[in-house]
Amino acid sequence: MPTTLITSTQNSFIRQLIQLRDKSRERRKSGQFLIEGQREISLALKGGYELQNILFYPDLFPAKAVKQLTDQQINLIEISKEVYQKLAYRDTTEGILAVAKSKNLSLDHLNFETTNPLILIAEAPEKPGNIGAILRTADAANVDAVIIANPKTDLYNPNIIRSSVGCVFTNQIASGSTTAIIDFLKTNSINIYCAALQASVNYHTQDFTKPTAIVVGTEATGLSNEWQENANQNIIIPMQGEIDSMNVSVAAGILIFEAKRQRNFE
Repeated sequence: MPTTLITSTQNSFIRQLIQLRDKSRERRKSGQFLIEGQREISLALKGGYELQNILFYPDLFPAKAVKQLTDQQINLIEISKEVYQKLAYRDTTEGILAVAKSKNLSLDHLNFETTNPLILIAEAPEKPGNIGAILRTADAANVDAVIIANPKTDLYNPNIIRSSVGCVFTNQIASGSTTAIIDFLKTNSINIYCAALQASVNYHTQDFTKPTAIVVGTEATGLSNEWQENANQNIIIPMQGEIDSMNVSVAAGILIFEAKRQRNFE
């Protein structure tokens, strides 16, 4: 893997990468995104992502260590401290970044390895931190897929990559409209359980051992009527304090791990 050298922050390729980091439009247009950090890059490789370039600042991440990351033929680019500081999104990364090719996140690319999938669905999540936490929960529970309904941001936003600690690469992910996702679930005979306040029963009274999708909405607006009208059952986590809702990622964790408990954590 030959190495090239870039020392100028005004280099056209570096300026392109800054746009890729900062603008969702550029990520969609190019089909590429930027990954920062050794753990995140390693998880992307493990998750089957195609890396097109690896950039490294040798004082923090030596060339020998870069070449140990993968045996793929990837363009290696040594960068100066100034270029690294211009590209780095975080203050505490190890001097390595990568340009990766986006995956197709359409519903028809989902591939379940079981006839009894457990799926976590989040409708219109806005905060990257919440999306990242949901992805971490999904990874911890080893769910079969995470589906984002009516996404408000692209999943390769650097804040989502950071807050998910790379779990955006370890989960099977898809996105689509609420209508399309409901059609997909019904076509595949997957039961729909919606976290909602209206017409709900306590979550632990339900049987999640069959093909199951657990659906959560935002704290501000909850789930749309379309979800609630198409649910096999609306479910609720009983609250014992003064408020009637909790953080969406916490709620998702409670519901998903109840399903895993019922399935004997299989």
